[in-house]
Order: sequence, then structure tokens, then C-alpha cells
Amino acid sequence: MKALTIYQPWATLIIEGLKPYEFRKWPGPKWVVGKRIAIHASARPVKRDEVAELLDRLERRMSKVDERAVPLLEKIHLSPGLLPLASVLGTAIMGEPKQAAKLFAGELDPNDSARIDHSIWAWPMLEIERLDVPVPARGAQGFWRWTPAEIAR
Repeated sequence: MKALTIYQPWATLIIEGLKPYEFRKWPGPKWVVGKRIAIHASARPVKRDEVAELLDRLERRMSKVDERAVPLLEKIHLSPGLLPLASVLGTAIMGEPKQAAKLFAGELDPNDSARIDHSIWAWPMLEIERLDVPVPARGAQGFWRWTPAEIAR
């Protein structure tokens, strides 16, 4: 199975069904559309200022993250170490990537962070399946191969 590494807290927001799109600056490969991929939380520690910024964007209704994420994000802001790192959290089916400017026409900024250069393409994350227990995994940039048999270890 192919896996995609995503910074926290965004990986958890996807797995919890609170972030319907992963934003990237590239359209994503055609071969992954309609396929189930593993959602991997990167090893990068959660940055409190990024969580504060996301909370601010939600308050101003400038994010595609579901407003129901606010209580979780407030907890993460207080204790950034709550979220698992370097672990597969679950899986999702990747939908057809769409240009964010066309998909969200008329909206000031649909992205879920200040990294505007990363918001060119919106990758729908569909049919989310959360693992009961996160599975430690090293991860890599871009798509990489993850063997679900690693769950047994």
C-alpha cells in the first residue's frame, strides 16, 4: 500500500474526518486516484504556533477544516505532545485532485495553513478508516510503500 506522510495535527484531522482535503502544490499522480492509501503522521513535532494559527483561521472561517476540530485543536495547543508521530494513523481513498482556486472559487483562502504555495491542489480524502492503535513507521517524502503487515509487529 502506498502511504503519504503529513505533518501533525493535519494527519490526525484527516483521520478524524475533520479535514476533507490534503492541500499540496502538485496535482498528485493519476495512479493513486481512487486507491486506498495509508495516512502517516510525520516525525516532525507539533508546532504550537501552527496550531494557534489554525485555530485563528477556523475562528475567521478561513479553513476547510471542520469547526468540530476546535476542541481537539485547543487540547493539542495546550499539550502538543498528545499526538502520535512517525506512525500510520489509518487509511483513506484519495479522490481526484482538483485545483483549489477552481474548487473554492470566490473564497479568500481555502487552505488550512499559511503555506499558500502548498494550496494549489486539493486532494479529497475519502472513506477514512482509523486504525485502533497507530503503527510506528519511518515514513518518507511524497508517496512511499508501507506494508500493512507491519501492524502485526
